[in-house]
Amino acid sequence: MDFVWNVKNIFVKTALLTINGSKPQKVTNFLTKRAWAKKTIQRKDSAVCTEKCTRHGNKTIEFFCTQHDSLGCTVCITLNHRACKIDYIPDKCAGIGDTEEYRETMKKLEQKIKELHEVMKRANVEDKEIDSCHDKALQEIVKFRKEINDHLDKSQRKIQAAIDKKKSADKQKAQEVIKICSNNYTEICKLKSNLQDSKASQQHGQLYINIKQAQSNLTSDEVQKAEESLAQTKTQYIFERSKQLENVISKKGIFGKLSDPTSLVTPKKKKTIDKLPFKDDINVRTESDENDCEISGCVVFTSHKIVLADQINSKLKVVDRKSKVVVEEMSLDCRPGDITLLSQDQIAVTMPFSKVIYIMSTAGKLSVIRKIPVTGECRGITYHQDRLYVVCDKPNCVRVLDIQGNIHNTIFLSDKVFDSPNYIAFNEDSKLIYISDFSDSVASITLQGDVCAVYKNKDVRKPLGMLMLADGSLLVCCCDTGIIHRISGDLTQGQTMVNGRSMWCPWFICYNHYQKEVYISDGNQLNVFSLQ
Repeated sequence: MDFVWNVKNIFVKTALLTINGSKPQKVTNFLTKRAWAKKTIQRKDSAVCTEKCTRHGNKTIEFFCTQHDSLGCTVCITLNHRACKIDYIPDKCAGIGDTEEYRETMKKLEQKIKELHEVMKRANVEDKEIDSCHDKALQEIVKFRKEINDHLDKSQRKIQAAIDKKKSADKQKAQEVIKICSNNYTEICKLKSNLQDSKASQQHGQLYINIKQAQSNLTSDEVQKAEESLAQTKTQYIFERSKQLENVISKKGIFGKLSDPTSLVTPKKKKTIDKLPFKDDINVRTESDENDCEISGCVVFTSHKIVLADQINSKLKVVDRKSKVVVEEMSLDCRPGDITLLSQDQIAVTMPFSKVIYIMSTAGKLSVIRKIPVTGECRGITYHQDRLYVVCDKPNCVRVLDIQGNIHNTIFLSDKVFDSPNYIAFNEDSKLIYISDFSDSVASITLQGDVCAVYKNKDVRKPLGMLMLADGSLLVCCCDTGIIHRISGDLTQGQTMVNGRSMWCPWFICYNHYQKEVYISDGNQLNVFSLQ
């Protein structure tokens, strides 16, 4: 616009000079040169750099290193970029506002601004969500605490009512005894006084009557009955704290915890098993066995090593899955029962008839580390969170102990449900214990011993070993019918996975997570099924 305006001025001034008698050509040349000079000065001014160097404050940024994408002043370039390809900005900046580089840079800046706005918008939403989540969590904590308080208040009122009732009944008995004794005391004192008065007044007839009345009163058993009633009144009692509640409140984090929201929003879907195809079998009878095998326990401790408990031959056997042969045998002084894995190189074995648990090492050859005596005939065993859960008979219960032998709890089993409990499985998700009973049932109980459900089916006869699957269901060996039965975790549904025609007497079942295989004992054979 300035250039156009200057040209117009040239023509105007030329016309004026012509009218005044001046030579038009000379004037025109002079003005034209002046206009172009002014335009050149303006262009040079637009190329002047004014931004100061951050490192050398008195210097102006005039250079750009194309190799290091670095702006700098003369000092920066001299010190750090002597050998680099350098652009002198005043020479390179002409018309840069109309270049593709400018337009692309502006486009990217606009895009970055949009991205920043989006992130800020999401951050504001998250900021509000944080407050909302915090408030909701506090509300749930307060609500839960109130529910606990209400429940404890209700329990307290209930036991206080029982104490008050007992107090009222006991005091009534005591007051009745006091009343009987008081009445008898008054009557006796009166009879005594009458006897003394009659004797003193020489009224022998009345004295005779008074004596007989006193003798009749003395033969009454009313006081003795009152005394017996008093003896039967148990006035000494104390409040006994709930051991379960004491154990609960003594544990850390028992009130609750902050959960990972991803586990709440996207829980992992557990695979459902609908078939159990047969792969092959392994002969586990050895030349030294005196009888056919009865494998009552099995555990996998490496990808290809399996330990078996051969009850009838009183042995532990190590089987190599690759070669399908027994590679080690250990004779025991009594028949073994069940086995559970403690760590990569330790197992625990129940010895039902000697009422002992063997803690054993599998590092190298099998060896006994210690023996833990158990009250009752110990049968099925499992290991969970540093605790052994052992099914015992006589009495029917589950002993909870550590691997040093210290008993931490005893869960007594209902005689109405359990006649001959055998094997045990633990569900970590539902915190339920499953127990197979030789009286044709499988039951689930809580950690306090309350029975949750009982499963019975015409095909489930003499159930023994069990395997907990990833979907929470159970595979159960039914030795009497020769089948493998699958039961849902709530014990409401079941189906036969392996029919009785393929096995004679399945006793125990275990899982090899390395090979995705299931091993089921059947006499001298260890049958291998796929669990893909």
